Amino acid sequence: MKGASNTEKCRTIPEIQAKIDAGEAVVLTAEEISVKVRAGEKIRLEDIDVVTTATRGIMSGTYAVFSFKVSEPDSFVKAFKVLLNGVPAVVGPCPNERLGVLDIIVLGTTHSETDPRYGGGHLFREMVEGKGITVDVTTSGGDLFSMEIHLSDIPFARLYATRNAFKNYRAFVNPGKEAIKTIFHALPFEGEFREMTFCGCGELNPLQNDPKLETIGIGTRVLINGAEGFVTGQGTRSAPDNPNLTGFADLHDMTPEYMGGFATSAGPEIINTWAVPIPVLSQSMLENILKPDSQIPLQLVDLAGRLPLCEITYGDVWDNTDLKVKYNPEKCIDCKVCCVAEACPMGAVSKGETGAVHDPELCFNCGLCISRCRGEAFSANLGTVSCTTGGCLRDIKVTLRQSDRARAVKAAGELKEQVISGKFRIREPVEKISWRE
Repeated sequence: MKGASNTEKCRTIPEIQAKIDAGEAVVLTAEEISVKVRAGEKIRLEDIDVVTTATRGIMSGTYAVFSFKVSEPDSFVKAFKVLLNGVPAVVGPCPNERLGVLDIIVLGTTHSETDPRYGGGHLFREMVEGKGITVDVTTSGGDLFSMEIHLSDIPFARLYATRNAFKNYRAFVNPGKEAIKTIFHALPFEGEFREMTFCGCGELNPLQNDPKLETIGIGTRVLINGAEGFVTGQGTRSAPDNPNLTGFADLHDMTPEYMGGFATSAGPEIINTWAVPIPVLSQSMLENILKPDSQIPLQLVDLAGRLPLCEITYGDVWDNTDLKVKYNPEKCIDCKVCCVAEACPMGAVSKGETGAVHDPELCFNCGLCISRCRGEAFSANLGTVSCTTGGCLRDIKVTLRQSDRARAVKAAGELKEQVISGKFRIREPVEKISWRE
């Protein structure tokens, strides 16, 4: 018909929030949608209003800003050096001359001066857990004093992301003969294609569900480590085909289970969890939301040069695998030296009087314990990836995951409940995110 419009039918975020307020909205997690898709169920635009998404993994681009009192005014002129549990802080940007107050920045990847396996990520989690933190201050005059402080004593404690929640990352192998120390493995990365590591939550990831940033923008409300926070824009090294986000949230409101430090063979890294609601505004958005892991590319690269070796998908690493690692203490053979406790990047396994002790709340489900345990007390199917490289078809075992999909599922579920209850309200972003090449 002459004059007919091909314009796609669209909904608005205020319309969807009004449906939520009226108790009429359909809110599903990304995992729940995936289950329906795999069961062959047809999902129409009118069948879903909001999908809650999440990702949990190593996110190096993170720092925290703290401001708190350490002494009475005029006790010292300026702080020259500050350590928190041995982790160095950047003093400033405000000098706070003679005020007895510290303004400091702590990078999530900063390493302790006393413990090579402890860093900013470990520190932040312990603070959120309510543990006492030792603060060592060296003044500009050369004096040194120490004190213990808790997060509840710190009025300003905010976590900032400079590069978080990236849509897609990479899988890594080491084709060379020599093992390599790297942030992409908790141990020296074995060579000759003997193992593979990867990062990314695939179909659960917020930016995978909204890659054009139609609902995620500046000012979008999100949960960072369980605390309400906000997106502030695109992150460092972000691009339209490989985006990531910047944002912030208050540490006082965070959940310890969603954060932490991860000890790699190149030093400690930091873990964060993002949960983001995606209002489904159009059919084109829905079509992308319905994509399963098997349709989401994952590039396998050479660890040393980051050279692409072959293209796989997130279905190759997540389909038909176990999200959680199981520990059977009856199978523990009580080794004199527990290889799992030595290798665990989270410190979730320790040597007890009668065998290994596993802390499931601290466990990241990375799966490294499976290849390290002589008694096979730890179990999970991490999968094997088939890839043709250099003219050879290789089956490469996944030995370590740097994303915890089990907790991403949990975070998306918690966000869903908050959206439905009205505790978490969905609003339009203040401004769209524009890309700068």
